[in-house]
Amino acid sequence: MTVATLKIRIYGDPCLREKCRPVDEVGPSERLLIRSMLATMYEHKGIGLAAPQIGINQQILVADAGDGPVAVINPRIVKKSGSSVLEEGCLSIPGVVVNVRRPVKIVLQYVDENNRTVEREFNEMLARVLQHETDHLHGKLIIDYAGLKDKLKIRRQLREILRKS
Repeated sequence: MTVATLKIRIYGDPCLREKCRPVDEVGPSERLLIRSMLATMYEHKGIGLAAPQIGINQQILVADAGDGPVAVINPRIVKKSGSSVLEEGCLSIPGVVVNVRRPVKIVLQYVDENNRTVEREFNEMLARVLQHETDHLHGKLIIDYAGLKDKLKIRRQLREILRKS
């Protein structure tokens, strides 16, 4: 069975700024949504995608930083360590990159596709991607991390994105 790819919501869409509702129970519809989100992420050559980016107000995200897909429901970062700054882009803000300081290592507590609570350590790029996508679940975007100088630099790009939408 093939899964449908979904439309990615772009900067300016109010759903990107909403705080998402937790998922009560993972069932067949959530598993189908996860497969569609993965297909959408891969089609757009992304390494992470959160449910609000496709207009769904639920705490679900998917990621694949090169070691295979991870599906995360109701994530909660319970431990952080280290720090690094890297440029981040976002499928919902095409063409914009922002330097973001994030912990290098996190311990994430979440529910998996089989409705099991998991606590797992993530490092480096996958830790960064999971933090980026978790931000989406709280209505936070990479542009919120931009300093004044960066905000001035990307202002024209953001206006152009809004104009096209």
